[in-house]
Amino acid sequence: MRQRIVDLTILVGEWLLDRLDRLVARFSAIGNPEFFDERDFVWAAGLEAHWRDIRHELDDVLERRDALPNFQDISTDQATITDDDRWKTFFLYGFGFRSDANCARCPETARLVAAVPGMRTAMFSILAPRKHIPEHNGPYKGLIRYHLGLQVPRDADNCRIRVGDSYAIWSEGKSLIFDDTYEHEVWNDTDEIRAVLFLDVVRPLRFPLNVVNAVVLKAIAVSPFVQDAKRRHLEWERDFDAVSAAPLDHGTNDGGGTLRRGSSPLRSDSV
Repeated sequence: MRQRIVDLTILVGEWLLDRLDRLVARFSAIGNPEFFDERDFVWAAGLEAHWRDIRHELDDVLERRDALPNFQDISTDQATITDDDRWKTFFLYGFGFRSDANCARCPETARLVAAVPGMRTAMFSILAPRKHIPEHNGPYKGLIRYHLGLQVPRDADNCRIRVGDSYAIWSEGKSLIFDDTYEHEVWNDTDEIRAVLFLDVVRPLRFPLNVVNAVVLKAIAVSPFVQDAKRRHLEWERDFDAVSAAPLDHGTNDGGGTLRRGSSPLRSDSV
């Protein structure tokens, strides 16, 4: 009986979000394209101007790349599109939760993303060589997805994203903004890693949908799904503190510009 209630709740929620997405598209102040014009977002230029500062902090994080959490270890629904250790994340913010430890490790990045109007999630997203993320779509149109290219393979044409029927590639120091509710897919068909600053930002909406959107996003922030991700991240943080205290093994390089460490104390089931 309990499982039936859960399943029914999910079905009703999906039905409501589908109807709400239609209203969000209708009241969107920036239209409903697959990719957005970065000139519609004044704050994007500020991030681009400081991309080298952000890249410098990313490089420090990448020295412990093996110890970073897989995306599905933090956000369990990602297990439907990735089940290996080739999509790493480093969260700074997530739906109102601030990772104080990670923000302290990347203070300039944390300062810059905190100044972005409507920022809800901020992290580094790191794809290993030859990683493919299959077709999928985001759950809710009230947010838009932002990427700032930080480390892009030299063979950039073979590292690309498809959103709907449109394709794009990343460039270091440049913004890529899109609606992730369209079916999208990512390929890194190169021998180098791809790393971006990844943000979810509140979509600009006309009244009254801007008010409705604010209520929906608050509900999402306190949902069991987000609270579970927060718990998983805090567990990973505690383990990462131990990893960070250990000396790096500089003896090997993975070909993607990052150094590997020695044996990790992280458990295979930990985050």
